[in-house]
Amino acid sequence: MIAIEVTAPDSLEEYDTLAPRARVLDGRGDSVAVAIVWATLDTAVLTVLDSTTGTTVVHHAGSIGRLLARGGTLFSDPVSLRALAAADTLFAPGTTADTVTLPDSLSDSLTVQIADTIESASGGDPLTVPLPRRPIVYAITDPVAAGAVTLVTSDTARALVTTDTVATDANGTAAVRVRLIAPPRPDSVVVTASARRAVGTPVPGSPVTFVVRFQP
Repeated sequence: MIAIEVTAPDSLEEYDTLAPRARVLDGRGDSVAVAIVWATLDTAVLTVLDSTTGTTVVHHAGSIGRLLARGGTLFSDPVSLRALAAADTLFAPGTTADTVTLPDSLSDSLTVQIADTIESASGGDPLTVPLPRRPIVYAITDPVAAGAVTLVTSDTARALVTTDTVATDANGTAAVRVRLIAPPRPDSVVVTASARRAVGTPVPGSPVTFVVRFQP
C-alpha cells in the first residue's frame, strides 16, 4: 500500500450530508481491499456521522473543513471542503412578465434572487440572507427552435445564446435580458431560471419562469 485516493466534492451546504469515497492503492495503482476509516480535522465545521462510510454533515457555514481517510496505518492527504450557507429559496424579487413593443428588441431584466432563510431569534419573521457567487442557469424553453431570440447579459450583445449561467452578485441576485435578433418574431418567449445546491438537488423555488411578449 502506497496511497489513498479520495473522491469528494469541493463544497457542501449547511445541514447537507455527503458520503465520500476512497480506495487504497498499491505500487501498480491497483485497489487493495482495506477497510477505510474516516475522520475530520475540523470538528467545529464538519461532523463525521459514520466513520466507516464517511457520511459527513456541515454545521458551520463560511469555513473550510478537512476530511481524512485512513486505511490500516496509511493516511490520505486532508481533503478540504468549503462549507456554504444553505440555499433554500430562489425567487423573482420583481415581475416575471414583460412586454416588448417593436421596434424595441430588448426586454427588461429577468431577475432572480437566491437566499438562505434563518429563523429570527426574537420569534418574528425569518431573516433572508442573500447568497453571492451562486450559479443561476437561465434557459429559453420556448420557442424550442433556436434563432429568433437570445439571452444577453450585456446591452450590446447579439450572439445567439439559449442557455447561460450567471453568478449572483453581492445581493444574491442574477439577471439576463431577452433580445429579438432575427425573424420570424415569436409572440412570446419563455425563460426559466434554476439553481442547484452543492449536493445537486434543486433549490426550492426552481425553476422561476419568465414570459416576455413581443408585439408590433
